[in-house]
Amino acid sequence: MRLVVPGCVHDARGIPALRIFVLVCAMALYLTMGASVFQAIEAPLERELEEKMAQIKMDFLRDHPCVSDDDLELLLNEVVRASNRGVSASRNVSGGPNWSFGQSLFFSSTVVTTIGYGHVTPLSKPGKLFCMMYALLGIPLTLVLLTALVERLLQPATAMLRALNASLGHLYRPFTIRLVHLMIIVTSLVVSFLVIPATIFAALEPDWDFLDSFYYCFISLTTIGLGDYIPGDSPGQEYRPLYKVATTFYLLIGLTFLMLTLTVFYDIPQLNLSTVFSSVKLDEDPEKMRLSGSGVMGPGYGIGGLVMRDDYNHHDQRRSVVHIRPHLDDSPSPEDTTPVHARDMRVH
Repeated sequence: MRLVVPGCVHDARGIPALRIFVLVCAMALYLTMGASVFQAIEAPLERELEEKMAQIKMDFLRDHPCVSDDDLELLLNEVVRASNRGVSASRNVSGGPNWSFGQSLFFSSTVVTTIGYGHVTPLSKPGKLFCMMYALLGIPLTLVLLTALVERLLQPATAMLRALNASLGHLYRPFTIRLVHLMIIVTSLVVSFLVIPATIFAALEPDWDFLDSFYYCFISLTTIGLGDYIPGDSPGQEYRPLYKVATTFYLLIGLTFLMLTLTVFYDIPQLNLSTVFSSVKLDEDPEKMRLSGSGVMGPGYGIGGLVMRDDYNHHDQRRSVVHIRPHLDDSPSPEDTTPVHARDMRVH
């Protein structure tokens, strides 16, 4: 029997409509704020570049009176159209063929990981058809692979959490220990997959500074993939195919570690804001929740994921260890890796 608070309408899944409305308004406000900031920062530079290009065009027409403005416009349109499809019209800009094996492998990885830079696209209709079929099978396969790799990485991550609890449990609250554990994982991610790769890219790419390289790493690992910076496309790039293959492996490994970091983050109830807008109740039966697919990472995981598969098969068993009893509003002990939604807790 569900208690309905007057003035708070619930939908079929039990999520308060007011919460959904607040979330939609917050998202709209965030998008509006982002649009305003981007417009304020980028619009002046865009106008400056437009004026510069207009001046270059006028200078060219003045120095070449035999060329008409319409003919120049037709040429520029063709150049822009080819550039948008990954083909450069300048002999000094092209970094080599776009469909060598290394480049093709790099393109395939951006498709199945949904990064999708967009700087190189299939030109033929058979290529476009194959790209759709390839992505249809490749994206789920990539998700399965990344999930399996994260599951493996969760074992040492959980062992680290238990070690921290064993050494610091008598000094700090479980929530503090989980934050320390999260900070270690985040620091490892930033250093190993953002700072170090950005330093390498800045050294290998002649036109990139450290900020450009760091920006590329962040945009790629978050699968945003704007395509404004692409490694290995500089003129005269040495070992370009090998460079593309190495970048492909970097992206796959980096995405795996990013998923691990998000899993550890979502396992901390105080930081998992999605539960505020979820119909999942903390007193739900864990087996029922598992079968209904509520786990983020699939079977064998809780809401956050720091749960081994055996915990579902033997959830009635208790480990013979001494647990630190947390406060009611605190995180569960790091030793207790039972899913958040399966614990016998009540939110007041």
